[in-house]
Amino acid sequence: MLTVGPVQENCYLVRRDGASEAVIVDPGEEAPRLLAALDEMGARLAAILLTHTHFDHIGAVAPVAAATGAEVWVPEGERRVLADIMSYVPFPGFGPFESYEAEHTVSGGERLELAGLEIDVLPTPGHSPGHVTFSIPDEDAVFSGDVLFQGSVGRVDLPGGDWPTLLDSIRLLIDSLPEGTTVYPGHMGVTTLGAERASNPFLAELAR
Repeated sequence: MLTVGPVQENCYLVRRDGASEAVIVDPGEEAPRLLAALDEMGARLAAILLTHTHFDHIGAVAPVAAATGAEVWVPEGERRVLADIMSYVPFPGFGPFESYEAEHTVSGGERLELAGLEIDVLPTPGHSPGHVTFSIPDEDAVFSGDVLFQGSVGRVDLPGGDWPTLLDSIRLLIDSLPEGTTVYPGHMGVTTLGAERASNPFLAELAR
């Protein structure tokens, strides 16, 4: 996990122990730092996976892709945002970021086989319209983007955000994955589904 940029977004380099390939999830900023970490691992980048296309999660996509040759998987409904990033940055003072035309889209329900990993794509809209979550079942790991955080949840006041939809997405994660699943979120600390179900104040509606 590398926490990058002024919004403190969590980017993840993921590989099996000793494997020669890795994937990266949500390269938000600081491309040189991400590439240096990849070099330190001694791994080739096989894919760039995006949970959603808010600017703090995609700012380093283009330079990382150019440096590594890795192809990009983006949520289908948000591909246009990655292709024209600066038109969708809602706040002044961020960027400039380089746009990118993704090679692949996902919408949920796919199983990706990348870098020796079997990755299930789960549809988890609510924070953004096309948001997806990446689950690695045999590692009991889920990369939740901005759906579920340690003690919190993703905001729904940005374009396309919707609280009932977000709650349904979180319910999908909790109902379909083991409670011991480790949650690697887009911001804040690592947690588990069980811990969030038990203590996250925003999930009280799920306990009723």
